[in-house]
Amino acid sequence: MRASSIVDPAAGPAAGLRTEYPFVLPRGLVDDRGGVHREGSMRLATARDEINPQGDPRVRHNPAFLTVLLLAGTVTRIGAVQAVDADVIERLFASDLAFLQDLYRRINQQGHTEAEVACPACGSRFAVDVTGARPGGS
Repeated sequence: MRASSIVDPAAGPAAGLRTEYPFVLPRGLVDDRGGVHREGSMRLATARDEINPQGDPRVRHNPAFLTVLLLAGTVTRIGAVQAVDADVIERLFASDLAFLQDLYRRINQQGHTEAEVACPACGSRFAVDVTGARPGGS
């Protein structure tokens, strides 16, 4: 592949390719003033997003830190927090971290944000969007 044929991901998504996924955290990020931020967005991961953290000394010392770095690289916003870094991800409640880990897996490995569930009353099976996005949203 010639360098001139490589597309810059920052230039915008290809027509019809969804690259950003909105979400609503179960609990939310609490900022220094006590404000709670629940709505955010995550972008699709690139190969670089998955490779670069492997060389980070924090990951070599503690492999569980890989999750923090992957999310810090792909979560683009949490509420008013636009600069999401490892410190921001580390301040999340465990349930919100688990939610984002699941969302990361769904959009990067399965290609969707839906989960199949069953109605406890009638047993009917249907899909729900686990991001908490409103129906019809993008």
